[in-house]
Amino acid sequence: MDFSDSIWMVIMVCLVGWGWRFLNWIWLRPKKLEKWLRQQGFAGNSYRLYSGDVNDMAAVMEQAKSKPMSFSHDIAPRVIPSIHHTIHKYGKNSFTWLGPYPRVYIMDPEQLKAAFSLYTDFQKPTINPLGRLLFDGLINHEGAKWAKHRKIINPAFHFEKLKDMVPTMFESCSEMISKWERMISKDGFCELDVMPHLQNLAADVISRTAFGSTYEEGKIIFNLLKELTNLVIKTSNTVYIPGWRFLPTKLNNRMKKISKEMKTLLLNLINKRQRAMKEGEAIHSDLLGILLESNFNEIQEHGNVNIGMSIDDLVEECKVFYLAGQETTAILLVWTMVLLSSYTKWQDRARSEVLQVFGYNKPDFDGLNRLKVVTMILNEVLRLYPPASVFSRRLVKKETRLGNLTLPSGVLLSFPILLIHQDPELWGEDANEFNPERFAEGISKATKNQTGFFPFGWGPRICVGQNFAMIEAKIALSMILQHFSFELSSSYTHAPISILTIQPQHGAHIILHKL
Repeated sequence: MDFSDSIWMVIMVCLVGWGWRFLNWIWLRPKKLEKWLRQQGFAGNSYRLYSGDVNDMAAVMEQAKSKPMSFSHDIAPRVIPSIHHTIHKYGKNSFTWLGPYPRVYIMDPEQLKAAFSLYTDFQKPTINPLGRLLFDGLINHEGAKWAKHRKIINPAFHFEKLKDMVPTMFESCSEMISKWERMISKDGFCELDVMPHLQNLAADVISRTAFGSTYEEGKIIFNLLKELTNLVIKTSNTVYIPGWRFLPTKLNNRMKKISKEMKTLLLNLINKRQRAMKEGEAIHSDLLGILLESNFNEIQEHGNVNIGMSIDDLVEECKVFYLAGQETTAILLVWTMVLLSSYTKWQDRARSEVLQVFGYNKPDFDGLNRLKVVTMILNEVLRLYPPASVFSRRLVKKETRLGNLTLPSGVLLSFPILLIHQDPELWGEDANEFNPERFAEGISKATKNQTGFFPFGWGPRICVGQNFAMIEAKIALSMILQHFSFELSSSYTHAPISILTIQPQHGAHIILHKL
């Protein structure tokens, strides 16, 4: 055998090897996983080559969002139509196909609890590389990197630090209230879409509390994030092809340009703060200042710069602050105003409590903790309209037990929050109704299983910013109730849709009445 024959032999072996791996990925492995799942009692569509159920999911979603719905809180058929259809057809133990990967739906509270607790076995899904352009921070990390980042970030969300941020949150809310008061007509009312106003409010709050700047100064970053979010969502509706991100398509180029611009802006902000710290200036009490201080202390404690976060890590965490910190609270306030506009009895009860605790004075931290009715309302809104419609995990070990299930590696897990939050078996026959009274004795007594309520996640990886979001929501709602009564406008269209968070597709048109 001469040299050229050897080369061809090597090429043939490589081609056969690649061909076998491709065949295993595209057909053999999915069919093996399907057989395993059916033996475990799961039901679902048979695997279809390459795309699985993705095309059907996209078509069902387009159909669902093409028309509004009646004013009902049974929103799963519109927000997660494919999941709702699958579980309605096959039952709670069911699965769908995301390309060649099966996605198993988990709705049993004990199995949910186990999956959230075993966070080293059930990890966050691998993000589409294009999606990492949006953010790649704490919420995506695993293992030692997650533990390190969580330890460094935790001090920024300690209750004592959050208490110091209340006056800043008040200032942002006060500016929005003043703007609304100027919009009131001589007749004492005005109609407006509160959604952009509340988004701007939350953006201003996160800008001031995280970076010490106002919304106007951070507007460029927010606009870039918003555009990038829409582009990332667009790419997530198709099966990702490895290497596709390297092609110079118009979409890819725009996403990379936005990501680069955001990184430059945030790098400038971080470098400016670090220079100030080195020059001995007082450390800011905002989230970035606390984060930089915590990171510096971690490095000093171990005497190793590699122990702390890198500059790139800090940039990514800042992007998470901006996006998650703004989006979650804004949408919680939007749905709270929509629901209180429809259930005026609860609006009156909440206002009565706020006036009893604060009068017409500035809300303070201690008073916020005494707002029992307001807390009940916010929890009920989070139950019916949680920020995320679905949580996902992936199994990283070869085989893992989850309660009475044995799951193989390669399986994706999906926790449909919307359906769990409205499961009559957990919440009773009025599960689809707005009834804050169910939270009168706290979360543990509201449902038959505490794991049945997880708007911010559950277990060790529960959202680090949940207390920040709730404090901000209580301040904003209290101040709105102090100054206005409100009702739904006839132009309001009930059309919930999931775009990172569950939000009204056509805005939230509400009529404000000055008190």
